[in-house]
Amino acid sequence: MKIFRTCIFPKDVQCITGRSERSGRRLLNDIRTHFGKDSHQFVTSEEFSEYSGININVVNDYLQKVS
Repeated sequence: MKIFRTCIFPKDVQCITGRSERSGRRLLNDIRTHFGKDSHQFVTSEEFSEYSGININVVNDYLQKVS
């Protein structure tokens, strides 16, 4: 059984949105602030999807392909 990632990293944001990796880091920091997370905490695919407005299925399909 293959385990799929649930956490989003700057490189994932870059591939999904077409933004630069630095913009991906900035967006993840904005998401952490929005959800009241500390800087060391991870951003999940559900949180990224809710904040960005990108369908969760699109995000999860991407994560399955790269895992």
